[in-house]
Amino acid sequence: MRHLYSFIVVLTWQILKLIGFVNPKISKFVNGRNEVVKSLKVQFTKSDRIIWIHAASLGEYEQGLPILVELKKEYPRHKILLTFFSPSGYEVKKNSSPADLTTYLPVDSPRNVNSFLDAARPELAIFIKYEIWPNYLFALERRGIPRILISARFSTDKIYFKNYGGFMRKAIQKFSHIYVQDKQSLELLEGIKTKNVSIAGDTRLDRVLEILKRDNTLEFVNSFCDGNNCLVAGSTWPDDERILTNYINQAPKDLKFIIAPHTIKEGPINHLFQSIQKKTELYSIISQKTKDDTQVLIIDSIGLLTKIYSYATVAYVGGGFATGLHNTLEPAVFGIPVIIGPNYKGFLEAEDLVKLGGILPITDEKAFKSVVDQLLHDSRTSQKIGQINSQYILNNKGASVQIMEGIRTYLK
Repeated sequence: MRHLYSFIVVLTWQILKLIGFVNPKISKFVNGRNEVVKSLKVQFTKSDRIIWIHAASLGEYEQGLPILVELKKEYPRHKILLTFFSPSGYEVKKNSSPADLTTYLPVDSPRNVNSFLDAARPELAIFIKYEIWPNYLFALERRGIPRILISARFSTDKIYFKNYGGFMRKAIQKFSHIYVQDKQSLELLEGIKTKNVSIAGDTRLDRVLEILKRDNTLEFVNSFCDGNNCLVAGSTWPDDERILTNYINQAPKDLKFIIAPHTIKEGPINHLFQSIQKKTELYSIISQKTKDDTQVLIIDSIGLLTKIYSYATVAYVGGGFATGLHNTLEPAVFGIPVIIGPNYKGFLEAEDLVKLGGILPITDEKAFKSVVDQLLHDSRTSQKIGQINSQYILNNKGASVQIMEGIRTYLK
């Protein structure tokens, strides 16, 4: 089975190279991997002690960031290698992560794995959430390099728990230790005889608490909101935006809106802009002080959303009508109500907070209007709902502390 898996990986890689000639995103995926080993040899010397952290994309990076930061503090003589699977994560963080080198992860073929590990020589490999690559895990074990999976979460529909999932079960059992988010994941792994598993929780809770400690002031948002209630909609998709724009077009003049779409390409941004009948401005062209009659601000840039959430009276998090719910913890940490679409199963914090009443799922435009109107006109209820969110995060912090205790046993 391992030979068949490796053959499929190599074949897929060749196909992606062909597609890359006509698809810019796939081209980045392919071309970025061609320079990885060269970058490692330039950046690191044979005397360097390397800790390797791997994330699929930006969301997993944020999940692993508390560990990365703690490693930099506690092990200043080590160098941190950060790898990404997807271009979306790499492109955003290639020049701004705390790691000593940020690059792509070569595809999981035996040849690539050996070339990568020969050049990187990590003392410890840390994978985040769902990143389980069999050839890397087999090779790391063979070389005696400790392997940790953090903030993992498993469900019965995953291949590891199917009759035909034997090969992937062998891969997951190669981890030296797995830190899972919840009891269900622990029990599932124990059911397939996976050892060295601990419940640590989700490191994202530690990450979002750090947001409260920084200065979240944005002068252009101060000027825009000017003391008015503000609904902030983050990481929105077209299905989210149809509901939002219909509400905005009928909203009173004293209610402000900030929309930070998931996609900031010119076409989708222009479509969103043109669908709004209220006075609207784009972040990319505003001055530090927006005009007094501007009611809607579209953020056509990245990296601002977490600070913008601090100005929200109510937050809407996108993805619940589309490909997958985005980060609800970033607005929740500010103690405000959070609204989402109906598809939130599989997102533990959303499931928990819906049960507790801090996150409010809606199914259509009518439900959205009803929830928003209630929250804006009943400040006491809105405050209570927001407190549920902030308290949940405080009650569940500490995953990073437990994981760091385990990491210390591998880094002498």
